[in-house]
Amino acid sequence: MTSEIPIEAFQIFATAIDHPECIAFNRAGDLWAGGEAGQIYRISPEGKSKLVANMGGFCGGLAFSPSDELFVCNPAHGIVRVKSSGDFSVFASHAGDHKLICPNYGVFDSAGNYYVSDSGNWKKNNGFIIRFAPNGQGQILAGPMGYANGLALSADEKFLFVVESNTDSVLRFEIKPDGSLGRPDVYATECGRFPDGLALDAESNLYVCCYASDEIWRIDSRGNKTLFAWDRWAILLGSLTNMAFGGKDGDEPYDANLARITITRAKVGRRGQKLVNQK
Repeated sequence: MTSEIPIEAFQIFATAIDHPECIAFNRAGDLWAGGEAGQIYRISPEGKSKLVANMGGFCGGLAFSPSDELFVCNPAHGIVRVKSSGDFSVFASHAGDHKLICPNYGVFDSAGNYYVSDSGNWKKNNGFIIRFAPNGQGQILAGPMGYANGLALSADEKFLFVVESNTDSVLRFEIKPDGSLGRPDVYATECGRFPDGLALDAESNLYVCCYASDEIWRIDSRGNKTLFAWDRWAILLGSLTNMAFGGKDGDEPYDANLARITITRAKVGRRGQKLVNQK
């Protein structure tokens, strides 16, 4: 297979990260990463990492709020808020009467609402999409569904993209003016094997990271799908789970490799969509 970006364009940015599932940039430009034993790392622009916290469990999705505060999905605890000092506390373990089964990934809107995928159990079709208000009150917006995974919010905050990993597909929900979600459209199918994380660039291209096939797919705003990057050896992209745009010009996707202990990056000439903590 030939990809848009050759694997030779990727390089190791940071190492000795304990099997990172997710990464996110803070406002200052530091990259934060979670480890498989509950670690939270802060990584400088030069690639030097520091262990900031260890909460136990498994750290899934990371996201920064509009006030630049880190929130982490950790199924052992629920949703965990982490301060820059390393102090952490549980933000939510339930949404109403619903106990979170497997909080996987979260994304903030500009008002501070936090959308979260609760994946449920594999192939049990008990996944949900939940939104938490800034005060921690949660509401189920969609589900039950398949294994809900990565999320991305359109720049105008009118659409929520959701990976359904067990069907290798991406769904798109319209966010209605009252905050509810419309019925989902199937935005893309056959997105590699076990699609996991999502990211958007400034031109509304959607990037799909594939855990089981070590590749990234790019889907343009018309739904056209292109193989963006692929590592046949699974060294620089190894069980890829999530990506975040960063770098001096904002045009470098940084990639979390769950099967390895590295975070990799490549300069691709496409700027990422600014997230709420970066505006």
